[in-house]
Amino acid sequence: MKISDLKAGTGNVNITATIVQKEEPREVVNKYGKRLMVANITLKDDSGTINMSLWGEDINSVKTGDKVELSNCYVNEFRGTPQLSTGKFGKIKVLGGSSKGAEESDESEEPLDDSLDEPEDLEA
Repeated sequence: MKISDLKAGTGNVNITATIVQKEEPREVVNKYGKRLMVANITLKDDSGTINMSLWGEDINSVKTGDKVELSNCYVNEFRGTPQLSTGKFGKIKVLGGSSKGAEESDESEEPLDDSLDEPEDLEA
């Protein structure tokens, strides 16, 4: 599957892409008042680019320039733009690039993908 094939609502996405941009992590508060860390990345393959949000432990598992394999992910829409998500069951595996020793990310204790409704940026 290629990035250009991804549309909001697509599930069971398995792709290989390169991280071309990684923003600084920031703290957000979900609708239940829980403080969470999130960092946005941009993924690129030979067909295009897509944004993805990394949560918790996934943030430090990758760096700009890493080639990653994403499995069992899905595409949602955030503020009108398609965005890739690992959700509760998706995996990120670093295949190569600038990361040294980064391995497949651990699953978080709680699913974070469904817990956010327009998070408030605490830095604003």
